Amino acid sequence: MMVKLAFDLLKTKKYVIQGMIFLLLFLFIYFIVDYLNMSYEAMANQFGTYLVVINIFMNVIMAILSTLLMNLSTAMVEIKGRESKASNLGFVSVLFGILTYGCTSCVIAFFAAIGISFSVIALPLAGFPYKIMSLVLIVIGLGIVIRQIHSGVCKIKL
Repeated sequence: MMVKLAFDLLKTKKYVIQGMIFLLLFLFIYFIVDYLNMSYEAMANQFGTYLVVINIFMNVIMAILSTLLMNLSTAMVEIKGRESKASNLGFVSVLFGILTYGCTSCVIAFFAAIGISFSVIALPLAGFPYKIMSLVLIVIGLGIVIRQIHSGVCKIKL
């Protein structure tokens, strides 16, 4: 019942606009992270066009699921009066992507700036396995949020 209410809220004007903004933001972030890792042209030359197509498809899927995660988290706050513990997994996924897909010198410089120094190994398939891990984080977050909405109670105390 609560999950249906949450998905009904996603159809309202406020959530549609919010969803479009989140979707564009996530698409922008994921494509920028890919570009900073390796251009699609270089990726196609080194690994083949199939990896470029799969990366673009994964970017779109991850952006849609991250948008859904953020919108459901917002709907849960409206329905239940509290935020989900998993609502930030979409952003954790983005941060994870930036740290793993980023160029080695950028990642090392970032960690060195906060006091962590180590050497980073080359990522296989232009970081694609890490993109799969990011997708898994998003799916876990969605599962947790939907479960919390489903098993929750209204914010109005009797």
